[in-house]
Amino acid sequence: MKKTMMATALLAVSASPAFAAVENYTVDTDGMHASVNFKINHLGYSWMQGRFNDFSGSFAFDQDNAANNSVQMTVKTASVDTNHGERDRHLRSDDFLDVSKYPEATFRSTSVTQGDEAGEYVVKGDFTLHGVTKPVEFEVEQIGAGDDPWGNFRRGFAGELELKLADYGIDYDLGPASTTVYLDIHLEGVRQ
Repeated sequence: MKKTMMATALLAVSASPAFAAVENYTVDTDGMHASVNFKINHLGYSWMQGRFNDFSGSFAFDQDNAANNSVQMTVKTASVDTNHGERDRHLRSDDFLDVSKYPEATFRSTSVTQGDEAGEYVVKGDFTLHGVTKPVEFEVEQIGAGDDPWGNFRRGFAGELELKLADYGIDYDLGPASTTVYLDIHLEGVRQ
């Protein structure tokens, strides 16, 4: 009888909200409810924008303890798309991404902390591009979460990561206004 009571008590405690399990999500690239976009200043006159069409990722989320949160992403660099074929070929060359030598860019978080506002988080991690890995830090905002019409539960985030090209061994001279690229990341995940 004592064993049954103990098992029942443990089950009740483990099912309580205070002991809720971390939720695991796969980034929805099948329906492309996610995107990895970028922009860089063009000669100081305008913004050149583009995206990566082939990427994958996952994240873990704990509503009650940000320290349990994590994210990982892999981007296929050859999927760069600026809506201009000649420029895209140049970006794939060894002047920039050198996709034959470095076919992937990756990010792996090392910590996530609660931001100043509810739904805001500070993500730290290791970003690898062009064969160079550097620690980065950026803010993300939870856009929302809930059930979808197909019986799944979804959660979405957005954030912007600022990178100096020279830090990653990309030193092609685009002029003084074009040394920084901004990655604009939107992730919608489906809970597994």
